[in-house]
Amino acid sequence: MYLLVLVDMRYHCYKKTGIPESKHLGGFPISGAFLVCNNPKVVAEHEAKVYGKEPPGTPPMTVPHLDRRYIQDENTLLFGPFAAIGPKFLKNGSNLDLFKSLNTSNVGTMLASAFKNFPLVKYSIQEVLAKKEDRMKELRRFVPNAKDEDWDIHIAGKRVQVIKDTKEHGRGYIQFGTEVVNSKDHSVIALLGESPGASTSVSVALEVLEKNFPEYIKEWDGKIKEMIPSYGQSLIEDYALLKEIRQATGNELDLINK
Repeated sequence: MYLLVLVDMRYHCYKKTGIPESKHLGGFPISGAFLVCNNPKVVAEHEAKVYGKEPPGTPPMTVPHLDRRYIQDENTLLFGPFAAIGPKFLKNGSNLDLFKSLNTSNVGTMLASAFKNFPLVKYSIQEVLAKKEDRMKELRRFVPNAKDEDWDIHIAGKRVQVIKDTKEHGRGYIQFGTEVVNSKDHSVIALLGESPGASTSVSVALEVLEKNFPEYIKEWDGKIKEMIPSYGQSLIEDYALLKEIRQATGNELDLINK
């Protein structure tokens, strides 16, 4: 029987299974804060998504950007992200979540990560202590005439970043993105870290199938290729297939000029 762990407290659930793969695995809760524009006139002036460059010593997810979004039937302008850290694993969780997750098998992993990633830790603390005026200063690098009264700070959702020991990177390696972890007998499959978005959800789903249901892949091959015509082939090496897929995708999404 297979158990797929996909709940909000998936890290805690995974640790409680007690399987060997859960050892030397830590998790650190992070979230992001954004400046959100409340002035429709300012929002209407911005159509593009504009990226900056991430601060030194920080991961790509800290790249500042100005982003026009359509949220809850309204056009919205966001700027961020600004790091927000804390001990809760859920937005409305307990301040004891992080401490309860520590045990003899992962405390060394967590400490090693803090030591190896001190610039990131320092940056995160500085971000948490930053005031609105500090964040507005960053915004004005993109929007020089931004007014304080036009922007409010909103806290985004939470995620628990995976920290683990690896042969390649040693102890306390921070795994960004979505981490697919399964027990040796495939009785437990967990998605840890970032929840897969539109750009990664398909590849993550395929990884789950390939790693945990190898005996069914041949049987499912036809159906998978029906949904993903390029499955099992390289779009990098096969230019003709790439053009074919782009054409089909463009037609499906109505992106082809008519």
